[in-house]
Amino acid sequence: MAYTTADAKSNFKVLTYSGNGSTNAVTGVGFQPDFVWIKRTDGSGSHRLCDSARGATKLLQSSATDAEQTGADTLTSFDSDGFTLGADAAPYNVNVNSQTMVAWCWRAGTTGSGTTTGSGTGKAYTYSVNTTSGFSIVKYLGNGTAGHTIPHHLGAVPQMVMYKNLSNTADWLVYHHKVGNDKELTLNGTGAASTSAVFNDTTPTSTVNTVQTNSGNNTNDANYVMYSFAEKTGFSKFDSYTGNGNADGPFIYTGFKPAFIMIKRAVG
Repeated sequence: MAYTTADAKSNFKVLTYSGNGSTNAVTGVGFQPDFVWIKRTDGSGSHRLCDSARGATKLLQSSATDAEQTGADTLTSFDSDGFTLGADAAPYNVNVNSQTMVAWCWRAGTTGSGTTTGSGTGKAYTYSVNTTSGFSIVKYLGNGTAGHTIPHHLGAVPQMVMYKNLSNTADWLVYHHKVGNDKELTLNGTGAASTSAVFNDTTPTSTVNTVQTNSGNNTNDANYVMYSFAEKTGFSKFDSYTGNGNADGPFIYTGFKPAFIMIKRAVG
């Protein structure tokens, strides 16, 4: 019988809302979200990612290599029961009048700052973490040295980590424990996992993630964001499966009813 270590309703929420082209307070999340992933559902539009560690009005695009963008009329604040949007218009598409959106919302909330460790010069970082649900956001400076270690503050080993260069154009780099520390996935790309040293061929520990010298996660003095996810029984699961090509496909056991599923082909 599955048991829950993190109350799902207090740590993750998916909701839909309609844009109004004006100030729009989206409520019903049940907590202050620290990571909000927005996608238009009634037409074409890119995924937009916002988080409290980088601050309101700062957006990333999961399907592109673009650096961080600033949209003054996009997500303007993270609130106690949701978030507020400004009078947004294209190209951001988070509050265009009459458009329908979905928002996936994660709670982090415990904040702090420090200096990165490992090889090379230590650099400043800030973080927001939720150890109960196993999720953290870290904004850090790269140091351009292989073996640079970035504290994630989870107190548990992350099973998935996503990195994005905020200062420059670069791929999203994704570590997944089932793919391994010597391969990378790209959130913005369609390719299979490829052999790579971007994670320094080093598995994350309960305290830090390790990076190589790479534009995607460790150029000297470039700004980065790092999203780390540790598995929590009854709340989150990070695994792999083999497809069978049948209408009656494989059953993937999670131990709970998932509210958010992300799938990426890793081979072939």
